[in-house]
Amino acid sequence: METIAKTTLTLQQDINWLETVIETGLALYFRNETPYNNIKEIGLPYIEENDNTGYAQILRKHNLSFEERLILVVTLARYIKPQSLDLFLLKNKSIDANFSEFGGLKDESQHGFIPTLETVCFLLGGADDISIRMNFMSFIYEENSLYKEGILKAQNFPVLLNEPLVLSEEFLSLLITHKKHIPKYNSKFPAEEITTKLNWNDLVLEIATKNQLEEVKLWLKHSQLILKDWQLNKNLKPGYRLLFYGPPGTGKTLAATLLGKSIQAPVFRIDLSMIVSKYIGETEKNLGQLFDKAASKNWILFFDEADALFSKRTDTNSSNDRHANQEVAYLLQRIESFDGLVILATNLQSNIDEAFLRRFQNTIHFTKPKYQERRTLWKNMLSNTFEIDEGEIVLDEIAKNHELSGGEMLNILRYCAIKAAERGEKKINYKNIMTGIKREYQKSNKTLN
Repeated sequence: METIAKTTLTLQQDINWLETVIETGLALYFRNETPYNNIKEIGLPYIEENDNTGYAQILRKHNLSFEERLILVVTLARYIKPQSLDLFLLKNKSIDANFSEFGGLKDESQHGFIPTLETVCFLLGGADDISIRMNFMSFIYEENSLYKEGILKAQNFPVLLNEPLVLSEEFLSLLITHKKHIPKYNSKFPAEEITTKLNWNDLVLEIATKNQLEEVKLWLKHSQLILKDWQLNKNLKPGYRLLFYGPPGTGKTLAATLLGKSIQAPVFRIDLSMIVSKYIGETEKNLGQLFDKAASKNWILFFDEADALFSKRTDTNSSNDRHANQEVAYLLQRIESFDGLVILATNLQSNIDEAFLRRFQNTIHFTKPKYQERRTLWKNMLSNTFEIDEGEIVLDEIAKNHELSGGEMLNILRYCAIKAAERGEKKINYKNIMTGIKREYQKSNKTLN
């Protein structure tokens, strides 16, 4: 509640400032008396050093200019004090209509005023001075961080002056709940956040694979230093592109979630069935929405079973072939320009188009665990949770005699846990383990010797 109270005070201060700006802007336009010659003479509201609310953090992080702060507060007024904008409903008596120079749209549902960028341009003096208007348009087109950083949501690109001012879901979430917004799976965002309670010690892999993952972790940790502080962004493209390949159940998904966990970044598994469309242009549109949503968010995009979208291109013998190749080309362009981590996962590296492979910073092979890894996995899964009769169950022998992936072992663990719960004891027996192994073998048409 204390955070809400602090946020309220900061917002009220900004709204009070805006109301003064609006009154001054209108007074200047209509040549009425005002102590100011320009709205910029009204100093920006001060943000306290110890104000750690989400709103204050955003203001400090982005170091907003006067124009950007004005755009943001005008937008905020629409949500938290819409009556602050009622002065813009003033009618031009000579034509019995609203002043077009005020911009804005009429909110028929609430009989209020929806501000646009034209509204801000008017306050800055753009109705009387074309040079101010042109400078503002140039500023919006080239420099404005509010749209680039996803604080405001744009309906058109480039952004036009008649664009309604709308807060993004991410900013609203931070403002109201003081937490980062995590979108839910839907048709416009066909991805789900994946998390794990496990840690790096639970990911049992070959040393070579672990070392490659460590390299990725180091990039995630130091990328800002390398690209910005050392200015290597002149030579290196933003983001990082990574390929995981290997059989199912070998730790690819867990590795992706742990990479996100290491930098406290959300990991989203993309549902390719919702992305790929048989209709021309729809796949590119779906991909565009996805990458636009993820831009500048520090998100990790995980394309599981990526073969459907990233497979080898074909010779252009038909219009369908040409269309498919256009999709791949578009995808290449979006992946290369994405400023976060993109992970593609596939069972076979050979399924992926060579054009993609050349653009990966790293390709990591996840192999089926060998004896030592299987032994460690069995011990981690069973010994730390269940009672085991060491005389009946010899984990070394099970690990040595049965080549199973980590995913297959988890299925066996689930089966054994169900049977143990049915017996009313937290104990694993040999019979259940062997039955579980047999069930996994049957899935792969293998027999248990």
